[in-house]
Amino acid sequence: MKLNNKKILLTGASGGIGRELAAALDAAGARICLAGRNEQKLMALKDSLPHASRHFCLAVDLTQDDDLERLNQAGLQYQKEGQGFDIVINNAGANQFACLTDRSMQSVRDELNLNLTAPVLVSKLACGWLNRPGIILNIGSTFGGIGYPGYSVYCAAKSGVYRFSEALDRELYGSGVRALYIAPRATETSLNSPEVQAMNQDLKNQSDSPQLVAKMVVDSLEQERAVRWIGWPEKLFVRVNQILPGVVAGSIQKQHAKIMSYLKK
Repeated sequence: MKLNNKKILLTGASGGIGRELAAALDAAGARICLAGRNEQKLMALKDSLPHASRHFCLAVDLTQDDDLERLNQAGLQYQKEGQGFDIVINNAGANQFACLTDRSMQSVRDELNLNLTAPVLVSKLACGWLNRPGIILNIGSTFGGIGYPGYSVYCAAKSGVYRFSEALDRELYGSGVRALYIAPRATETSLNSPEVQAMNQDLKNQSDSPQLVAKMVVDSLEQERAVRWIGWPEKLFVRVNQILPGVVAGSIQKQHAKIMSYLKK
């Protein structure tokens, strides 16, 4: 899909990937609804974009039913006015690097709600007001294809988003709406704690800049690629993990002591 003059809803817009994605979409000629929890950060992001007048902000908490309904009503109103959304990018997310036994019940619920339930519900609502042709793109993670110590809840959420996107794309066949999935590996954003950054350096885990991830997202939208895994050798490990999970488990087990040392910090 050509992005010039397309109207795009971008959730999690003020985060590390979100900011760079907003810049990339702005450069592609899109009109963006910058959505997130913090209105001040959204406004600052909008004003920083070269074509700020093309964009607008929507302060919503996607884990709250009232805010989801506000988003839904906005989508319906734009559609009624002939200015409906062409693309929805479910980018909002967060994670906590911790052993499951050290997590509170509420922190587990919150992470699942934001990373899994929210994109499912936003996708459901979007099916009612997206223009045809339209695209729903869900941003996942390599951890959606590889279970990793310290990220059990995040892995559960992102693997759910992966299969949800696959199922929804097949369900919507012939409707004019595509559901796509893109999975970055570790990305250089504030989402990673200092402990995680130090662990990645120690284990020589590769990471990508948010600018590169944003470029890949734009490319996936333009090509309408159903699934895309970012990063080598991570994309290979995802495939190996599906066929020979013991091989990947053995590799991670060799790192187990170091991973646990960072989890205990």
